[in-house]
Amino acid sequence: MCSASKWVYAFSEGNGSDKMLLGGKGANLCEMTRIGLPVPPGFVVTTEACLAYLKENRLPSGLMEEVRAQLSRVEEAIGRRFGAAENPLLVSVRSGSAMSMPGMMDTILNLGLNARSLAGLISATGNPRFGWDAYRRMIQLFGKVALGVPDEPFDREMALLKKEAGVRQDVELEAEHLQQLAQRFLEVVREHSGRPFPDDPHEQLEIAIAAVFRSWNGKRAIDYRRQFRITPQMANGTAANVCTMVFGNLGNDSATGVGFTRNPGSGERVVFGEYLTNAQGEDVVAGIRTPKPIAAMAQEMPAQHAQLMELAAKLESHYREVQDFEFTIERGKLWALQTRNGKMNALALVRTSVEMEREGLIDRQRALLRVPPEMLEQLLVPRLDPSFKGQPLATGLPASPGAASGMIVFDADTAEARGKAGEKIILVREETKPEDIHGFFAAQGVLTSRGGKTSHAAVVARGMGKPCVSGAESIVVDVHNKVANVGPAVLKEGQVITIDGSNGAVYFGEVPTVEVEFSQDMATLLAWADEAATLGVRANADTPRDAQRARDWGAQGIGLCRTERMFNQMDRLHIVQEMILAESKSARLAALEKLRPTQKDDFRGIFTAMAGLPVTVRLLDPPMHE
Repeated sequence: MCSASKWVYAFSEGNGSDKMLLGGKGANLCEMTRIGLPVPPGFVVTTEACLAYLKENRLPSGLMEEVRAQLSRVEEAIGRRFGAAENPLLVSVRSGSAMSMPGMMDTILNLGLNARSLAGLISATGNPRFGWDAYRRMIQLFGKVALGVPDEPFDREMALLKKEAGVRQDVELEAEHLQQLAQRFLEVVREHSGRPFPDDPHEQLEIAIAAVFRSWNGKRAIDYRRQFRITPQMANGTAANVCTMVFGNLGNDSATGVGFTRNPGSGERVVFGEYLTNAQGEDVVAGIRTPKPIAAMAQEMPAQHAQLMELAAKLESHYREVQDFEFTIERGKLWALQTRNGKMNALALVRTSVEMEREGLIDRQRALLRVPPEMLEQLLVPRLDPSFKGQPLATGLPASPGAASGMIVFDADTAEARGKAGEKIILVREETKPEDIHGFFAAQGVLTSRGGKTSHAAVVARGMGKPCVSGAESIVVDVHNKVANVGPAVLKEGQVITIDGSNGAVYFGEVPTVEVEFSQDMATLLAWADEAATLGVRANADTPRDAQRARDWGAQGIGLCRTERMFNQMDRLHIVQEMILAESKSARLAALEKLRPTQKDDFRGIFTAMAGLPVTVRLLDPPMHE
């Protein structure tokens, strides 16, 4: 175990198992460094430092001295100096708690830039466009995270500049455009924060570490911990990981991406993920551009694709778990930036548990324990009726399986309010941001017009087991006017749509659904559970259909058959009411005689389904207050 008597640990000295102190991201960066994977040099500022900061509202005494000492070691290892006029070192400051909370806390990239180091960066790379792009990104991210400047004024300046330049995509902007944009962003910071942008790189680093610590108590992080019941005993505070910047936006021989060692939607044993050439990591997870599947890298960057496959294999073999990893390729060299246990839906969890046990990666006990019981409810989510022949309104990427219908809502606050009111809604956005997390909790599903299968919307929806369609680019979302245009069609807030997260289709109106089929992998896992169990499980079932379904899912009998529930169907309910309200014994007996054949048939079906297993029947207990 690492000691909490010091505030900062180099990646080369941290203990990969001490996630409570170093956070999951920091511990894994230390572990990847230890096993020889290509991790950029860096260090972890501990969760203990975060808790001390939150308690006193200032960084602990001596912390920045430790940070500067570790920074000197990074400078020595990388051969560059932080904030220098020649070949400067830039760093990222990234959050990371003991429990994975994707996108819920803050990150700042390209830290260390000012006029002096920017000139050095441009000189070292010979790429003015890259230098100005890095600078404008840093100003916006630092302004938002550390100084509380909202995204909107930055977005307005970007949209205005693209219009002036006559381009549609950020990547089409030239160096002089980005230089203008950086100057405009500096003014945005001054106007909205009431102070000039900090010019001293060491001051930037100190402010950034404090800002990352504060994000532990941000609304979206608190909402996420509440929703997933993450207690202080499970994760308390976030670490701040300071890491050498490597750049995926240095040209077409550079790239950035996110990968899973297996498909998190289906569990298939194939490296799954997306990447963008000439981009930074935030571009992929934020869904600003629609990325390419990792499989395409085999043709575009074959040598790097081979390295990536090797990296994925090493990660899964070492951690003995499906890994969600981030990578950057800088001028042909692959770097590993992060790994964590991959968030998957129940279908993928079940399949990977069975297959990894058969491959010898994990034992049977681990295969059972890695599937949280509550996640099995996801296997009951409906899918679209195969007989439905309607044409989709639009098609995007199948980001999280299952089908859902609901009324369109364009912002998370409205989604939360209408969801609490009991309405079924679909959250529709251009791309989701971590701030939208409360809208996810309330929505039946999520639809975005931008982003890929590893975007924020996709990852969070999969973790919740909610359907998601991302990157439906034919849908133009106007959140301010609360409409979405699909060609000549206009979708307004409150209209009902259906999304199919299994194939990416979006439909007008409510589409019929059918129940999910019981998989062989699920049958195998439940059989293993029965072998290990000391407690038997019986079902609540009141109809032959429910009884058969319970048996299919491995129930060892019926613990409670509630006879009053046998009469809920509309063709029976009025007879029960007639029996209860009868004014004479003969009238009551006449009503009972009408019920006898249907109840007799139901019991015959229930006993047949249970095939000799015990069935406990509760005699009529009508809830008269209802």
